[in-house]
Amino acid sequence: MGNFGIARERIRWLTGIVCFILVLFGFRLIDIQAVQAQTYAQRASNEMSRTSIMPAPRGAITDIHGFEFARSVSALNVVVDQTLVKDPDKAAQIAAPILSMSIADVKNQITGTRRWYMVARNVTPARWNALNAAFAKYNQSLPREQMSKRIFGFFAERGYIREYPSGKAVASLVGFVRQSGVGASGIESSMNSIITGTDGKYMYANGYGAQIPGSQQELITAKTGTSVRLTIDRDVQWVASQAILAAVKKSHALSGTVIVMDPKTGAILAHATAPTFDPNNTENVSLAAMRNPSVQDVYEPGSTGKVITLAAGIEEKKISPSTVFTVPYSLRVSNALFKDHEKHQTERLTTTGILAISSNTGAIQVGAKLSNNVLYDYLRKFGIGSNTGSGLAGESNGSLPEVSSWSGTTAPTVAFGQGYSVTAMQATSVFATIANNGIRVSPTVIAGTSDASGNFTPSAPREKVRAVSAETATKLRLMMESVVTANGTAPEAAIAGYRVAGKTGTAMRVDDKCHCYKGYTASFIGFAPADAPRYVISVTIQAPQGIHWGGTLGAPVFKQVMSFVLQSRHVPPTHTKAVPYPLNEAQLRLIQTKIVKK
Repeated sequence: MGNFGIARERIRWLTGIVCFILVLFGFRLIDIQAVQAQTYAQRASNEMSRTSIMPAPRGAITDIHGFEFARSVSALNVVVDQTLVKDPDKAAQIAAPILSMSIADVKNQITGTRRWYMVARNVTPARWNALNAAFAKYNQSLPREQMSKRIFGFFAERGYIREYPSGKAVASLVGFVRQSGVGASGIESSMNSIITGTDGKYMYANGYGAQIPGSQQELITAKTGTSVRLTIDRDVQWVASQAILAAVKKSHALSGTVIVMDPKTGAILAHATAPTFDPNNTENVSLAAMRNPSVQDVYEPGSTGKVITLAAGIEEKKISPSTVFTVPYSLRVSNALFKDHEKHQTERLTTTGILAISSNTGAIQVGAKLSNNVLYDYLRKFGIGSNTGSGLAGESNGSLPEVSSWSGTTAPTVAFGQGYSVTAMQATSVFATIANNGIRVSPTVIAGTSDASGNFTPSAPREKVRAVSAETATKLRLMMESVVTANGTAPEAAIAGYRVAGKTGTAMRVDDKCHCYKGYTASFIGFAPADAPRYVISVTIQAPQGIHWGGTLGAPVFKQVMSFVLQSRHVPPTHTKAVPYPLNEAQLRLIQTKIVKK
């Protein structure tokens, strides 16, 4: 074969090679365009797009009229794709002062391999714009050979911050939300599961470390949380909060609580505590200050507990309002000597008189007419030792020892309101039961809920339990009016034009530090109008310094708040006149003599 033949063979060989290569390219093209087209398209899409969370706002918390106590306000969260940040040191130096963070903290959050990481929550739009402008200025200042060090990878995501328009006035009741968005105390905590919304998700185009405006595409719609309507009246709440704050400051007390309740429905119109805190700024607030003393703190009720003893004695027909007792200053029972709060000569008092002057030795004698089991059962009927179901976070059951553990001094101690413990909410419920003709309606602060569309669902009617008969409750109410007279322990609770009934309490207070009695709990609980009760108000003041009588400290607060409630609710003055029970044997004989003469 000549040179021409050899050349022709080489051409054939090269042609074959080229054809083979073209066939391979053809097969690869078919594979890319037809077989794996979706895979490559998805990979390209992943490089050019991102998905992100669309936070949902929490539901609002409002008063009974719809005024917002807690609401979600739009804000921005700054997040970062750490893989896009090529110069963390410089980025941190620029971002830290704008975000009010330390350089070290910012650097730690933007360094790594995470595609999404939170840098700062609740940033204002102005700060986000300032951050973007600072990065853009830096990037433009870089020379061409250092363009790879440009700062990218920071994004703004829509978020929400919690705002509390009423601030301190309702803090212990409503509570607040942690930075993570979870309710930390109050209603925000107890109803967190329904107030919390359901986050959504959206996709956006990624323009090399920046979200391309207008490219957002919603994938899952965010769902706003359920709103909670409280039974609280904002105006009554404000008056109550101002009154108890002033009383706590004046008496240099540890804390104080005012609760306003409708005895027929169980609705709480006001729930005020002092001291309190600002839920809009909880950075330096102690855990103790965030507690809700009305349901979390327990105390021995003292003389306000005597109404249960007297109610049991009347209901069991062991006594009447006019039963006469010989009441000494001190009385020995078992191995203990019990005394009244003020020294006095031995007196012949009626049951009503015992209540009016709040005699411990008299209450002990009433309790002695009942067996331990009967007295215990009535305490339980009035809700002692049981959660009220008010809807507030961390509510305590209080404590009531089982009868089997009672000693020889337990019954007399319980008879005048010590030896067991209650919360302020439980104590309020006891008096509401008497005001409501002997029917205990469990208290609540929840009026109902509204979904994202505004559809309102009222709360179910409250549980009702009869504690004593209507006849017994009527007698007790008239007896309790004597407490608010000049002869009683709380004349300062009287309100001109209205019949008022109530009871003072001045109990020795258990100190958690020494586990001993130290200091006092001063209280006054009452209702008005006494002949047809509309509202019950309790005032509880813990560890006042100096004067510590419930009639002196609690009664004026009661009068201030109750006067406002009666006027704002347009409750007309009382038109009936009370025919009081006699307070002592002499008054009883005088009444009996007049009856005989008639």
